[in-house]
Amino acid sequence: MCHNVFLLDFKAFFVVSSNRLDHEINVSCYDNAHVKCRTEFFIDTPTMTSPRNVRSLIESNLSWKSLKNSFSRRKFIADENLCRTELDRCLSTFDLTFLGVGSTLGLGIYILVGKIASDTAGPSVALSYLIAAVASIFAAFCYAEFGARVPKTGSAYVYSYVTVGELMAFIIGWNLVLEYVIGTASVARGYSEYLDSMFNQTIARHLNHTLPIHIKSLSSYPDFLAFGITLLLTVMLSVGVKKSSIFNNVCTILNLLVVIYAVIVGSFKANVHNWKLTPEEIPKIPNKDFGTGGFFPYGFHGVMSGAATCFYGYVGFDCIATTGEEARNPQKAIPIAIVSSLLIVFAAYFSVSTIQTLMWPYYAQNVAAPLPYVFQMVGYPVAKWVITVGALCGLSTSLLGGMFPLPRILYAMANDGLIFKFLAKTHHVFKTPLIATYISGIFTGLMAMLFDVKELAEMMSIGTLLAYTLVAVCVLILRYRVDEELLPLSPLNVNETFNSVTNEYDAAETCSLDTSTSTIGGDYIRKKAKKNMDTITSSTNTMLASTQHYSYRNIFDQIFNRENIEVQTRLSSLVSMWLIGIIGVFIITLDILVVVLEDDLYSLDPGALFSIGVFFLFIIIGTIAVARQPSDNKTLSFKVPCVPFIPVLSIFVNFYLMLKLPTATWKRFVYWMIAGFVIYFGYGMWHSSERKAPVDKMPSLLEKHDEEESGEDTNSEKSPLLSQKS
Repeated sequence: MCHNVFLLDFKAFFVVSSNRLDHEINVSCYDNAHVKCRTEFFIDTPTMTSPRNVRSLIESNLSWKSLKNSFSRRKFIADENLCRTELDRCLSTFDLTFLGVGSTLGLGIYILVGKIASDTAGPSVALSYLIAAVASIFAAFCYAEFGARVPKTGSAYVYSYVTVGELMAFIIGWNLVLEYVIGTASVARGYSEYLDSMFNQTIARHLNHTLPIHIKSLSSYPDFLAFGITLLLTVMLSVGVKKSSIFNNVCTILNLLVVIYAVIVGSFKANVHNWKLTPEEIPKIPNKDFGTGGFFPYGFHGVMSGAATCFYGYVGFDCIATTGEEARNPQKAIPIAIVSSLLIVFAAYFSVSTIQTLMWPYYAQNVAAPLPYVFQMVGYPVAKWVITVGALCGLSTSLLGGMFPLPRILYAMANDGLIFKFLAKTHHVFKTPLIATYISGIFTGLMAMLFDVKELAEMMSIGTLLAYTLVAVCVLILRYRVDEELLPLSPLNVNETFNSVTNEYDAAETCSLDTSTSTIGGDYIRKKAKKNMDTITSSTNTMLASTQHYSYRNIFDQIFNRENIEVQTRLSSLVSMWLIGIIGVFIITLDILVVVLEDDLYSLDPGALFSIGVFFLFIIIGTIAVARQPSDNKTLSFKVPCVPFIPVLSIFVNFYLMLKLPTATWKRFVYWMIAGFVIYFGYGMWHSSERKAPVDKMPSLLEKHDEEESGEDTNSEKSPLLSQKS
């Protein structure tokens, strides 16, 4: 028996064994989807060399079924790989918390509050920040649970890869790259302009005169200062994450001290009358409406519109999720840091917005730098320079927070083979992804230097909101789906050993049953499940065997779980996935209706209210039905409370905000995705680590378990906790 290996086009691998006696070739095609599968077929040796058959093999590898397997294959993370990393595990919970605070609480607290108060919400901007914080905490909870489940570098990218599939993971990762590149370039440009403003715009005037750029969508001059600031930060990030963390901690502490100073000093000049202004006290300016005065000068509509804008003030905590391989104890530190940083940021925004609107009338705060302007107007000019120090510190930490996750996203994607592998190389001394850091830094610096980033700034919102949405969907999928093809293993079984799973099955008196020949019905299984609840462990590693087909009554009973089954079954998993999909369709439809009928809703139009109410009722019923399904009860350091309600609310809020973005943003988003798909279909799809992994990568516990029981008769009176044969 001789062995040959043929490498066909598009990196399709075939192992060929030639038998001299019968001249047959045993061709085994290995397609590494979520579960590695092996398909064997036989062809004659002369036929193998035929160009027609070679082309046929290639076409079959590019068939819809093969592509579907490639798109849906999921990342498997074994126990022994959880703590294995080439990066430096040196970040504490304190470091992670201040990384989140620094990247979120940037220049916005000194500028954003006054602009929203003046144009959108008035003094009720504090409530806008409260509502936005509630919406943000939904996404933060989802990120925190995944940080406890999958403590790996990659944030939403790796979460979606483990849960949904490769194609969606690439889409999210590619959009995160866009988010961090544009976000960092925007902050670098703002940093440059803020420093230039301290010197009376000297740099801008000189470069506009000597090196003008007269190209649409580009900057009016090359901003070398922004490019230099970005390169300086890149060098800082490349020499070690601990040194960067120390710099971030110092700047964040100074920023928070300035915020505390502004709140305490400003409280001495607080005047409640600024929340009770009458319509007569509001100035009348042509083509400018300042509302009706009082605490809600723009009404409830203004509060909600302000909340939509305030929501972006909380963006940044997700950078904590990219530190899974650099945190000392990621499964505990990441959830704590995400929630803690968001609470600190909310306290800062809420207190500053309250004091700022009490100190000075809301309509007079639409200036370039509202917070120092307010202190100057009330007779505290020295506060302007104190706030300037805080603003520079806030800009520094925002720049670091935007730049820090970018090379780590590139590192995670390159390590999985979805983008070019050389980006995954790390420095043996600094323990940082050096090449990815320098390339991302140079590219971001060029963006900040040449482009008018203000026109592109809204593009980063699409990437962020899409990531938030998918993470919420992933939480629902993980809670209610059972991977029957992996019984008794789960792709997220990262905290339990294989032996413990085997002992768990032995304790429950498991047996093996081929469901295709089983005469045990679904009703029997549900009744037996109730009897064995004391011995069955409900987790993603266990599930009840069931028949291939279900009656309408079985399905209807399972939709609302009328028999109160607490153990996940194949039927409950299927019903849950269908319900989650239907809820997603209703949420998308409801968000579209809310955007289209927004004016009618505020005018309480009966037709608009009825349309919204119908879809809202369907979503409520579907969510209650999902809540009735048995779910994964695995113990984690943090789990999202009130599932499925919080993830559903998070999906609703995030998609609504995506629909509020301008049409031009969606067009640029499409162009960016086209470029990404060229990379994925031309390189990543064929070089994916999950595609090229060996067939025996996954433990053979199922096969071993089947062999041990192959000689035993199936006893229908034993526990119905069974291994499903694939």
